[in-house]
Amino acid sequence: MSRNLSYTIEAQDLPSTLGAYLRRKGYSEKLLARLRREDRVRVNEEFHRMIDPIALGDAVEVCLEDQAPPLIPNPKLNISILYEDEDLVVLDKPADMLVHPAGKGFDDALANFCAARYPRQLFRPVGRLDRNTTGACLIAKTKLTASLLSGDVDKDYLALAEGLLAAEEGLIDAPLLRVPGTTIRRRVDPAGQPSQTRFRLLQSFPQLGPKGHSWLRLKLLTGRTHQIRAHMAYLGHPLAGDSLYGGSTELIGRHALHCAVLRFRQPVTGEELEIRSPLPPDLQQLLQQAGGDIPV
Repeated sequence: MSRNLSYTIEAQDLPSTLGAYLRRKGYSEKLLARLRREDRVRVNEEFHRMIDPIALGDAVEVCLEDQAPPLIPNPKLNISILYEDEDLVVLDKPADMLVHPAGKGFDDALANFCAARYPRQLFRPVGRLDRNTTGACLIAKTKLTASLLSGDVDKDYLALAEGLLAAEEGLIDAPLLRVPGTTIRRRVDPAGQPSQTRFRLLQSFPQLGPKGHSWLRLKLLTGRTHQIRAHMAYLGHPLAGDSLYGGSTELIGRHALHCAVLRFRQPVTGEELEIRSPLPPDLQQLLQQAGGDIPV
């Protein structure tokens, strides 16, 4: 799959060489080297070296092309598309599905769906969701898009936590470290990586379970493995269903965490986008059971 991008040189772009101009547009040195090697850049429909100067009104054309991904395509996977354009797609990831395949021979991950739908496109997720976290998952269609979006996507998560939070909102500022002897579990430890999560209490459900439950909106200020899950357990309020961090599976069989909203600037057009994922049926049922409001 290829993506052709066109730029017109304006006065504020000058003076500049072609290479410097493209670097300011977000092209990495590695990508520029590949474009040079494969002869995929033209200025006014002619070959132009990266060290050559560009002029006012020049038409720069870049052809981005991927090789076939080394993944097993699985056209039988049924995944909803929340948004799509030439540069990216936002998928609505269900529970019990990995973003990447578990290993060689597996074909039941989000990547395998993309391998079937986009047969000549490398799989480039911008951030990842745990196997049982549901919701919006952003996939870049080109290396340039992935580079421009990295670290520039605002996410809102919804979660059901055990117990009743005393604070209406707050900041969890607690470093996270991998638990020795495990591959994925994290714990709060002064030797860990800086980790920050903001939370806001949306509704309290004292009648739900023996200790009650709290319905929360959370934002990651850093992006550590299991950050929300580990931080909520640290507060003494593990997510419902999160047995790895001390949560009970009585109400729900998976951790009750959903990526509900993505906000970002479309990296090529500059359009401000807000993509929403509807609450999955199991969380809807829990909220209805508790008499809560289902977010729209």
